Amino acid sequence: MTKPSSPILFYGFALSGHAHRVELMLNVMQLPYTSIPVDLRKGEQKTPEFLKMHPFGQVPVIDDRGTIVWDSGAILVYLASKYGDGALLPTDPVGRAEVQRWLSIAAGPLANGPMTARVSQVFNRPCNMEQVHAIANSLLAVMDGHLRDREYLVGQRLTIADIAMYTYTAHAPEGGIDLAPYPNLVRWLGRIEGVPGFVPMPRSKSGLWAD
Repeated sequence: MTKPSSPILFYGFALSGHAHRVELMLNVMQLPYTSIPVDLRKGEQKTPEFLKMHPFGQVPVIDDRGTIVWDSGAILVYLASKYGDGALLPTDPVGRAEVQRWLSIAAGPLANGPMTARVSQVFNRPCNMEQVHAIANSLLAVMDGHLRDREYLVGQRLTIADIAMYTYTAHAPEGGIDLAPYPNLVRWLGRIEGVPGFVPMPRSKSGLWAD
């Protein structure tokens, strides 16, 4: 596994699950980086300077010696491709396709279910919670069945699919979603949390974690 010659600049926000994916990736890969907080509540992501890096004004963003990459999924692919040894991003067509499938799920049902429920509770944004919970529980049931006979989402080793899916799944209780009915999924979360270099995202006292 190669390493960058100078620290990667990582622009993120502590309570952003998308940013946490990148933070987790950087730490699992043991890549040197400098964390640069972007306060979304103060609108720092909409400043002219930040918009030069990310025209949609969102986190995360990385600056790898002048190479700017934004979008959490794109960043995971970039880091695994440039600095990985093939473990986190399979090179065979089937493995690569399976990883891409979960990246699409992360941008679809995961975002429309657990993430939306969490954002509604943590940041007080309205949503159709009944509909969102239905999407979330349907997804979690599929994941639980998928993980019945495997340790990770793609095969038996950690890939960027797991990193992309971890944060909003683990923090689903912040959106009022109970993970107890999904024992295989809970064990999967524990395996990721036991990976060397794992770093958690701060918990918010909302949803099922309000007390």
